[in-house]
Amino acid sequence: MEPLAERLRPRNLDEVLGQPHLTGERGLLRRMLEAKRLSPMVLFGPPGTGKTTLARLLAEGVGKPFLWLSAVEAGLKEVRQAVERAREAGGLVLFLDEIHRFNKAQQDALLPHLESGLLTLIGATAENPAFLLTPALRSRLRLLPVRPLSEEDLLALLQRALRDPRGLPGIPYEEEALKLLAQAAQGDARFALNTLELAAAFGEVSRESVREALGAERFAMDRQGDRFYDLISALHKSLRGCHVDAALYYLARLLKGGADPRYVARRLIRVAVEDVGLADPLALRLAVAALEAYEALGSPEGELALVEAAVYLALAPKSNSLYTAWQRAEEIAQAHPEAPVPLNLRNAPTALARALGHGRGYAYYHEDQEGSFAQRYLPEGLEDLRLFEATGEGWEARVRERLKALRERFAMKEL
Repeated sequence: MEPLAERLRPRNLDEVLGQPHLTGERGLLRRMLEAKRLSPMVLFGPPGTGKTTLARLLAEGVGKPFLWLSAVEAGLKEVRQAVERAREAGGLVLFLDEIHRFNKAQQDALLPHLESGLLTLIGATAENPAFLLTPALRSRLRLLPVRPLSEEDLLALLQRALRDPRGLPGIPYEEEALKLLAQAAQGDARFALNTLELAAAFGEVSRESVREALGAERFAMDRQGDRFYDLISALHKSLRGCHVDAALYYLARLLKGGADPRYVARRLIRVAVEDVGLADPLALRLAVAALEAYEALGSPEGELALVEAAVYLALAPKSNSLYTAWQRAEEIAQAHPEAPVPLNLRNAPTALARALGHGRGYAYYHEDQEGSFAQRYLPEGLEDLRLFEATGEGWEARVRERLKALRERFAMKEL
């Protein structure tokens, strides 16, 4: 029998979880399928997020043959064979996993066949393609991020697996065990399903069977009944509350208990943007650098970089202004998704666009500050919109002064 993760592959975009920016009603991939027009692309994101599945669905949706290759094993010979198959079939979708592994010569070999449309390339990588693909290939591809699944998405996936006839119907389970597994999977759907299948082999999906399936090392921080997400929550809230000693204590329990340091590092980055923000803009740079340092050094040496970031974040001034402003912005954008952009702000690349008034009256700030403050920026009906308020500490006090002065200048022009 096929593994559970393979049996439960989504059969259409509606079954894909966690990627609304690609598969939602206005998602780019859904619009491609509706138009039956597929563009070459690279899907980049962590393992277990559905990159291969999306590629298969796209090929099926446009009615083209699908060919899977791994750039770890394939070379110029396999590319030439793919081209021959494409000629015989009148075109095909070439899915190239780990595309960043191809060297310059191998990447260049793809270019003429992308230009001719013979191959529709869909690359996949867990690395940043902007740095690892040649400029010539990158310019011909759309770079589309595939996000880790949230705990809510993973929980929904696990529940589906226990109901779907293709999955494990009839297996008794505890809801708390599914929540535990959704958290431990850290955004990886494949890992979540593989672990669920192993836990189910013990007769039921309970907290005990999930712990056994996860392995003692991966879930050691819960050895005495402490939930991993409670420790993560305690770390985050200690950092937010400026209690450096508590933050170090919870960080030590996590790392010594077997938590993935990369996951902890990502949470530190979240604290830097959610709870420090513009109160200390250097916090984000340091948190990202801590993750990079850990990746370079590994354990245990790299863990000290996480310690440095945690201490810095705990002692830093705090602000959640960015977080709250973004929440408001999302609400307003959802409530007014089609509000027309003012004509003076619109792009005017053609004579027709200019004839329609696009870009007319736009005042370039560096040459005409007075005109820049006098022109319209927001759509009609939203002119009084105020989303960002600089309410934090530290450097954000300077931001607050600047924001007040700018809004006063805009208000004077509106009178």
